[in-house]
Amino acid sequence: MRRLLRSEGYAGVATRSRRRLAGWISPPDSERLPLTRGDLVRAAEIASTGWKLPPPLPARADEPLEIAWLCVPQAEGAGGFTTISRLVSSLEQAGHRCTFYMCDHHGWSLDQHRQNVRAWWPHLRAEIRDAADGIDDAHAIFATSWQTAYPALTSPARGARLYLVQDHEPSFYPAGSSSLLVQATYRFGFHGVTAGRWLAQLLERDYGMATDYFDFGCDLSCYRLDSSVKRNGVSLYSRPSTPRRAFELAVAALDLFAERHPEIEIHLYGEPARGLPFAATNHGLLTPKELNGLYNRCVAGLALSATNVSLVPHEMLAAGCIPVVNDAEQNRVVLDNPEVVYAPATPFDLANALCALVERPETERCAAAQKAAASVQGASWEDAGTVLARVIRDVVATASEAPAPA
Repeated sequence: MRRLLRSEGYAGVATRSRRRLAGWISPPDSERLPLTRGDLVRAAEIASTGWKLPPPLPARADEPLEIAWLCVPQAEGAGGFTTISRLVSSLEQAGHRCTFYMCDHHGWSLDQHRQNVRAWWPHLRAEIRDAADGIDDAHAIFATSWQTAYPALTSPARGARLYLVQDHEPSFYPAGSSSLLVQATYRFGFHGVTAGRWLAQLLERDYGMATDYFDFGCDLSCYRLDSSVKRNGVSLYSRPSTPRRAFELAVAALDLFAERHPEIEIHLYGEPARGLPFAATNHGLLTPKELNGLYNRCVAGLALSATNVSLVPHEMLAAGCIPVVNDAEQNRVVLDNPEVVYAPATPFDLANALCALVERPETERCAAAQKAAASVQGASWEDAGTVLARVIRDVVATASEAPAPA
């Protein structure tokens, strides 16, 4: 204890103590799988039939589609559900009817889910129901995460099964039970629709899954360049609770950056972060309008991802903030944008990239901001929704034409 106090101080010892206490209260092996015995028994029955799924609900070419979306409860401003909401909104504007079915394992009331969705995604018209009450027949029934793939599989509702895959969810867990159960869902026989090309390639190669993909869009009505604002900061999407966003790596990089450029303001948004080794402003959860204002005050921002890329780099680009991204196949394939700065995933390489951006003359910074904003002007969520509607019709038509399994 004396050695730790000398090397880490009271704050370091307190942090260690909290972690030990948390591990004692909830040891690593105490996590319960979000599946019931009934889910597994029914899944086993379907597997024994060679993954025979309920019959499709045929659709005429001029007929609006009925689309069911199975979702887990959503946190305020959740990026994954934001993407879903944009796709659903595009489908609704095209005349299709969508329904959300909440798969809740935490005991929340349906009214709480409704209030949260209406508060954060008020443009959605879709009805919100409880999946436990059953799923109605629909032309397409979407699983949107691995937890929802099991009720989508076991429901007797008619409808083609599709799987909206926004990330490689087995990577969210250590090698073990949860990771293996996630991988199993990719072999349920659903048609995958992925956020970006990288996931489509991965699912086809590793799991033999039939897939289509849509390119990321950007809400250009919200995220846009404001040339009147002076840029004197860098930003970080702060997600300490989400390991794939590499928060600790980002903090180490910003610590090195802050030592070299103490005059540059550092802004964090998302989840609050404590015990930072450098001066920074914690903005917490920001609305899209507030976030656009922050991006326009920043020269650059860290947007790290160990799996599929988030929405953040596109939004930064639209506001003229240069995203610094860890150099990885998934990030290059999905972003495919020459204005993104890639750096090896080490603290010093990421810090060097940030330093290089803020050390450029003011005229070069302004020109870079203009080019960044221009680079995403063609990125549209309406286009993604159009792709999705075409995919759904193709999958429904193919399922309707297929001979019934013996």
